[in-house]
Amino acid sequence: MAGPRAPDPAVLHGMRLFAGLEAADLAEVIRFAQTRRVAKGATAFKQGDPADTCHALIDGRIKMVQTGADGQQVVVRFIGPGETFGTVATFSGVSFPVDAVAMADCVEVTWTNAAMTDLMQRHPRIALNALGIVGARLQEVQNRLREVSTERVERRVAHALLRLVRQAGRRVEGGVEISFPLTRQDVAEMTGTTLHTVSRILSAWEAQGLVESSRQQVMIRQPHRLVAIAEDMPAPDDESA
Repeated sequence: MAGPRAPDPAVLHGMRLFAGLEAADLAEVIRFAQTRRVAKGATAFKQGDPADTCHALIDGRIKMVQTGADGQQVVVRFIGPGETFGTVATFSGVSFPVDAVAMADCVEVTWTNAAMTDLMQRHPRIALNALGIVGARLQEVQNRLREVSTERVERRVAHALLRLVRQAGRRVEGGVEISFPLTRQDVAEMTGTTLHTVSRILSAWEAQGLVESSRQQVMIRQPHRLVAIAEDMPAPDDESA
């Protein structure tokens, strides 16, 4: 049975997994793909599902959430347009370790494991790029584990917000806004702490003029001061603060 029509190869431009491929190669890659829409609140895949597909996000935002045996949830990562996800589990031959939850209406492209393996054999550059992605994700996990193990919670929250600024920061009047809905519960689940603790920290930072947060939006008003907290440095002088 034929799947949905494949998208234009241009959607793959800028994706790290396909960096270095020529236009003809990208056209071949996209012929093996299928397009799928994922409605807000639905999942692209669920924790425990067989990891039999590779995914790339074209539009929207995906939240990767892992649930422990005790029901405790951890936000592992946010995925934005142009990023691949689910690839580590796919290449490892295990089940998906997280739920991939759509935070908005999303469009993704997917490849079966067999199709991606075939493409890697014909285009070794894809396999090399995949190794780079896996290495970067592993480094990110190691950094977060170190933060949870050794840093006080204020530093962990600062690091988490700065990571999101690098990933999805948008300059606006008065600061840098994280350009997708972000709740205090999300921040708590990213940093291994409680909603109460995150609310206390963000409220204190708001009073100091460092951040501004609403129900689902966070803006960093003084990024340099947030960096100082993350790196455990003395607060910089800022006459404009």
